[in-house]
Amino acid sequence: MDKPLDYYEVLQINRNADIETVHRVYRFMAMRFHPDNSKTGDLERFLVLRQAYQVLSDPEKRRQYDAASAASDSEPLEIFELQDFIDGTEGEINRRLGVLSILYHRRRRNEGKPSVTLLDLERRMSLPREYLDFTLWYLRMKGYVKAEDNSDYALTADGVDYLESISNSNKLAHDLMWPRITSHQHSAHSVAA
Repeated sequence: MDKPLDYYEVLQINRNADIETVHRVYRFMAMRFHPDNSKTGDLERFLVLRQAYQVLSDPEKRRQYDAASAASDSEPLEIFELQDFIDGTEGEINRRLGVLSILYHRRRRNEGKPSVTLLDLERRMSLPREYLDFTLWYLRMKGYVKAEDNSDYALTADGVDYLESISNSNKLAHDLMWPRITSHQHSAHSVAA
């Protein structure tokens, strides 16, 4: 089963956004993706936006959603179960993209604490530390990530630029950055909400 959508990511807002921000951003995005908009309308995206809004604009539903999201934030992401992250040079390059994408999403969702522990990276990627040591060394040397004082890792502006620049030409980077919204995910979330 696909991992449920991150409603904060759908609305592209911070987890600490106040209710006025939720309303304002939703209105803006709903106008853009409403099916009646002949230039940018997208029914599927509009329905997902509406679902995200219904949950995040209701204090009780939002509280329940946040509690469930906190629990799932430490679970492994399905995409990392692919063989593409294990073998050879290609596996190493893909692990770099994986680390960058996890840090990217963390920074966007939580500006107050944009870093991730090595243990969390291991869990999210379903990889042992030994697979990540060289990856993190390389990303630090390139200036794409930095090690915080407490040994957590955070994405740098150079890391953001790199990941965004390749996300349109590299399918894996694109999939890591922008998980596809599928009818299955929408249906599963509609039932849960």
